[in-house]
Formats: sequence, structure tokens, C-alpha cells
Amino acid sequence: MVEPIGTRPRDRIAGVSRVATPAATASVTKQPQTAPTPTVAAQLSASAPVDVERVAKIKEAIAKGTFPLSPSTIADALIAARYEWMSNDKA
Repeated sequence: MVEPIGTRPRDRIAGVSRVATPAATASVTKQPQTAPTPTVAAQLSASAPVDVERVAKIKEAIAKGTFPLSPSTIADALIAARYEWMSNDKA
């Protein structure tokens, strides 16, 4: 028969012993915060994560009729987006 890696005490209660109650800790005074510190989330939410110049160029190209529209590129992007959504779905 295979021996266990660790040893098990025969009497589980015998291994338990009482310890002294911990001493009271010194109280810490919390100082009020004068101004909230800026967080990364607050900084990022201050402006939209959009390249405004690129959007303007795309709008201009669409208005002029020179923006290349490829149905296969659009379909590929839609399929890729659907697969990404499916990976986040819980089964």
C-alpha cells in the first residue's frame, strides 16, 4: 500500500491549543482628505478616446466620394466582432 506524503494526527483535537487574546492596538486618526486625487479613470473619462483628425478626414473622404468601401472588409469586421462577442458570452 502507498504511504501518504504527510502525516495525519490521530487525534485532531489534541493539536489545537488556545492562544492569548491579542493586545489592543493604538487607534489611528484619519485625517480628512482636502482634495480628491485624480485617478486614471477620471483622466481617461475627461475626453473621448477618438482621433478627431482621423474622423474629420474620413468624413471628408465620404463627402467627396473617395472613401473606399469594400463589402468584404465590412463583412470580415462584422464577423470578427461577432466572434469576439461570442467569446464573452457565458454558456
